[in-house]
Amino acid sequence: MPTKTPDLPGIAVVFGASGGIGSALVAALSQNPRYVEVLGFSRSGPHTFDLTDEASMAASAARIAQSGQPLRTVIDATGALTAEGCIAEKSWRQLDPETMARAFQINAIGPALLMKHILPLLPREGKSVFATLSARVGSIGDNQLGGWYSYRASKAALNQIVRTAAVELRRNNPAAICVALHPGTVDTSFTQRFAKTGLEVQTPQVSAEKLLAVIDGLDASRTGTFIDQHGYTIEW
Repeated sequence: MPTKTPDLPGIAVVFGASGGIGSALVAALSQNPRYVEVLGFSRSGPHTFDLTDEASMAASAARIAQSGQPLRTVIDATGALTAEGCIAEKSWRQLDPETMARAFQINAIGPALLMKHILPLLPREGKSVFATLSARVGSIGDNQLGGWYSYRASKAALNQIVRTAAVELRRNNPAAICVALHPGTVDTSFTQRFAKTGLEVQTPQVSAEKLLAVIDGLDASRTGTFIDQHGYTIEW
């Protein structure tokens, strides 16, 4: 398990705040006195946000900057396995260009553009973290079962984007951290159709607690890595 490192006061932001994990993250962060403000962005709610609209991301970044407080923790809790009727392919026979494009839009392109607008806001002084939720099935080395072509590939692309962004971020902001996190299997509408018997399934609240414990324990040496909910590095 990671060891906790000191954190400075500031604000926390969650994108995808209306989802199961996202809402649990907002609730948990709001209980932490270290954060003077917690902002949750989603398609509905007080702070609207559209992952497919870059102008929406720019507006969200502007809202964050208006707080006047250092941005200490950002969690991108967006993502989709079967968005808008898309299927989780079991065979190459099911591959469809529109399904693949949609998966990459939601799971890779959207988060990449989010990094474009949010990473420059991370403070130069003290620890700050940008974490995006990836998935273990995005690991190429860990893939033993096949299937889920579009989802696996889009999450693998996200992992590469995180790695590349972390390299650039380190050049100008060596204290900042950019990571991909695997939350484990969480009991939400996202996973209910796919969770297998015997698989460890956790509540969103438990998942949020584990993810925040991992984030608290990060230091700059872990930037650009892919980490599970227990704090262990996942192979690419």
